[in-house]
Amino acid sequence: MTAGIAPQPGIMEIKLYEGGKATVDGVKDVVKLSSNENPFGPSETAQEAIRRAAHAVHRYPSTDHSGLRKAIAETHNLDADNIICGVGSDEIITFLCQAFAGPRDEVLFTEHGFSMYRISAHAAGATPVEAKEHERVTDVDALLAACTENTKLVFIANPNNPTGTMIGSNEVGRLAAGLPKGALLVLDGAYAEYVNRFDGGAGLVESRDNVFMTRTFSKIYGLGGLRIGWGYGPKRIIDILNRVRGPFNLSTVALDAAEAAVRDQAYVEKCRTENARMRGWMAEALAELGVPSDTSCANFVLARFHDPEEAGACDEFLKSRGLIVRRVAGYGLPDCLRITVGDESACRRVVAAVRAFKEQRP
Repeated sequence: MTAGIAPQPGIMEIKLYEGGKATVDGVKDVVKLSSNENPFGPSETAQEAIRRAAHAVHRYPSTDHSGLRKAIAETHNLDADNIICGVGSDEIITFLCQAFAGPRDEVLFTEHGFSMYRISAHAAGATPVEAKEHERVTDVDALLAACTENTKLVFIANPNNPTGTMIGSNEVGRLAAGLPKGALLVLDGAYAEYVNRFDGGAGLVESRDNVFMTRTFSKIYGLGGLRIGWGYGPKRIIDILNRVRGPFNLSTVALDAAEAAVRDQAYVEKCRTENARMRGWMAEALAELGVPSDTSCANFVLARFHDPEEAGACDEFLKSRGLIVRRVAGYGLPDCLRITVGDESACRRVVAAVRAFKEQRP
């Protein structure tokens, strides 16, 4: 490193994020099931909005995102003034850490929680703290026990990634009520749309002053490539976050696509129904092959193998068959593979490949 030029504390503690692979050397007809993407892509209305928006990309986008915030508010019966939009929910997480955590502060999350919580905590100079889960499920008592006077942010993904498990609203409410004064509970709802009639915690946001919710258009809406997310919280929190948000953080194309997507709830319902059908089928079929998984409430299953060696060997075998899944040893789950629920053809290919893998094992 150049003499005298050093990064802020915590930066060099960040392990570079590794996205899900999309190719396998020497293998054709590859199916990517490593990033929890919607296999059906965005809705036709969102695609049409993207085509129309291409004609105006020489113009700067809206700075207040009013059209998208209004569409989100009308769809989910929320207050548009309490919504902020970002480059995926990742950017909202970054805003929260930048605004509310720093040196000597602590950012708390569960042991198998999304890696961006740790990364954003380090980037802000804060101390990341893990709380144990109970059999891959968020443990409210463990989180409360891990809180200190230095705890400023508590992140839980509900449903969680990469486990797919979730806790009920009563437990989430108990967590919010038990936090120390000055701590903000952040409910990461990236997979909330996969749970029928689930508000992602919006009701709790409205009934308390220490709860914030994040959501994304990257999963069920099929817009991961455009990077659009949003957050919902008390007006005072939104005002603070908007002070660190760049004025043109979302493009015109992204804003128009997301507005069209969120208004097409018939497509969301179609994707949710199909995901539930194939998720249940794949989980049951894998269990019959001796590969169990917890009940998933998201668009993936966390397949558990006998040990890390078997998980790694199965991953390599799947890749040889053109199937890319996600190893999750970095999340403290070395004996597991996270498998995105693809379309029916992809799910059947996965099960057939795992069956072949098991049959050729000694």
